[in-house]
Amino acid sequence: MTGNKTFTMIKPTAVAQGSVGKILDRILEEGYLILALKMVHLCQREAEAFYEVHKERPFFGSLTEYMSSGPIVAAILQKDNAVDDYRTLIGATNPGDAAEGTIRKLYGTDLGRNAVHGSDSRENAEIECSFFFSGMEEMSW
Repeated sequence: MTGNKTFTMIKPTAVAQGSVGKILDRILEEGYLILALKMVHLCQREAEAFYEVHKERPFFGSLTEYMSSGPIVAAILQKDNAVDDYRTLIGATNPGDAAEGTIRKLYGTDLGRNAVHGSDSRENAEIECSFFFSGMEEMSW
């Protein structure tokens, strides 16, 4: 199923606002299967490990602090062309620039609290899925 999976994470603000069900419904409406799903509260060290690719960027500290500020919901999604289609579904990183009807437009509040993370490549999808889920946790269809 390589290439047909992607990873998403519903971020702390969207979880706190009670948007998890609505976001998952939107994902399912687009034809994705949910292969794995869990709610976790990342500690600072775990958030730093997940976002290590950004450690030299000026926003790294505020990003990892935010991502460890409350629970998140992590999921592995499956669909043909999963990564690219999901990037379209979630919209631009800044909710103000996102297309109408996208998840970030509907549930994001600002650039830093944009409701969801989505893998940007097949390779990163595999890495991100493995970060949160063991092979036993992923359903196969």
